[in-house]
Amino acid sequence: MYAKNTKKALTAFILLIVLAMAISACGGKNNTNNGANTPTEKPDAAADDGNTDTNGGDSALAQAMNGDFKGKKVTMFGPFTDADEVKFTESIKAFEEKTGIDIAYEGSKEFEATISVRVNGGNAPDIADFPQPGLLKGFVESGKVIDVKSFLSDDYLKKQYNQSWLDMATMKGSSGDVMAGVWARSSVKSLVWYNKKAFADAGYTVPKTWAELMTLTDQIAKDGDPAWSIGIESGTATGWPATDWMEDIMLRTTTPENYDKWLTGELPFTDPIVKNAAEKMAEIWFNEDYVYGGRKSIATTSFGDAVKPLFDNPPKAWLHRQAGFITSFFPEGLTADDYDWFPLPAIDEQYGQPALISGDIYAMFNDRPEVRAVLEFFSTGESLKTWIQTGGVTAPMNDADASWYPNDQERRMAEFIKTADTIRFDGSDLMPGSVGAGTFWKGMTDWVSGTVDLDTALKEIQAGYKK
Repeated sequence: MYAKNTKKALTAFILLIVLAMAISACGGKNNTNNGANTPTEKPDAAADDGNTDTNGGDSALAQAMNGDFKGKKVTMFGPFTDADEVKFTESIKAFEEKTGIDIAYEGSKEFEATISVRVNGGNAPDIADFPQPGLLKGFVESGKVIDVKSFLSDDYLKKQYNQSWLDMATMKGSSGDVMAGVWARSSVKSLVWYNKKAFADAGYTVPKTWAELMTLTDQIAKDGDPAWSIGIESGTATGWPATDWMEDIMLRTTTPENYDKWLTGELPFTDPIVKNAAEKMAEIWFNEDYVYGGRKSIATTSFGDAVKPLFDNPPKAWLHRQAGFITSFFPEGLTADDYDWFPLPAIDEQYGQPALISGDIYAMFNDRPEVRAVLEFFSTGESLKTWIQTGGVTAPMNDADASWYPNDQERRMAEFIKTADTIRFDGSDLMPGSVGAGTFWKGMTDWVSGTVDLDTALKEIQAGYKK
């Protein structure tokens, strides 16, 4: 209560309030900051969320967990629809209940086209999920994306993610490099699947090197079966499994820097480095004794059907290279006891054991404290916990608990990502659309089907950079 008869006391009280407000303003850390490249200091105390050391006791996430943003809404737009949208909604449910923040998610099968219209039209969502980082780059270059380093410290980011993930999230902005977002769910692509029981009964052993892989491939052929089952048919997207093989082999036959240059066109498809990778791939693909149905069958076999011959009784083929999602295409009735995988082995030991991945990067377009809190939450393994438990998702974050994975195969995928010497994103998803979803798919299909020779196919693919 104010003193009614003491003017001096009233004056002193007002001065005290003003001084307190000034001190508070100087110490605040969560004011809206639209300058994407302006860093903020963060204390070392742990956030009170019970599962991860975030950026300090007064980080946006810590405040959210204390209920400071109850009743706030954060809009999010992405490609999750149908079953994926249900799994995503379930994964954020506990966070919404704890914090009182409403994550208003909108999913669209036309995300790629719609996000450009919305952002360029001044109606950007607070957060957007990009399954193709190449699309995100344009928004970063135009200065429309908030640099997450403006509120997440280097120490925190390095604790949560291995360096390769941080490198892949770093993009050129309008005034320097920007950490364009945080990585959410991911899928490992560099996997070779096999029929576990049949493999053991035949006396085959998992190869650790490329030489051992080729020896195994040749041994299976001598035993009377083709080792590999391969299919690249996928409707209008026919050819994409062939691009994955090329990307995996590029990571094993040249430097990560050359791989990155290849994606931008700086290292052209016509370069001997790229041709060498294609020729290495052809050693398997074009050997009639090594591939089920022979070379002629590859372009007409659906990618989802290609894994099934492994589980015939007896198997008609023994090995299939594909991402973790392929288990969805396995014959009904199989369990994790029936199948297993091993990493596609290194080819040149100087490049170590790489991992090719795909995944989703969440970018932030509007900078408010509650949006920061949500994005920071998405950088934690906890944000994927329920999704991981249902299967089919690998966490890129280091704090995801191995016990969350439903089987040993998926736990080992997570470990594979953590220990890989190099991690790189699916190349066709990073290339310009005219190449990655255009001439690369078509050129590989033309070459595999025998319509053109390798040199012609590589020239055909490279021409996509001029479109």
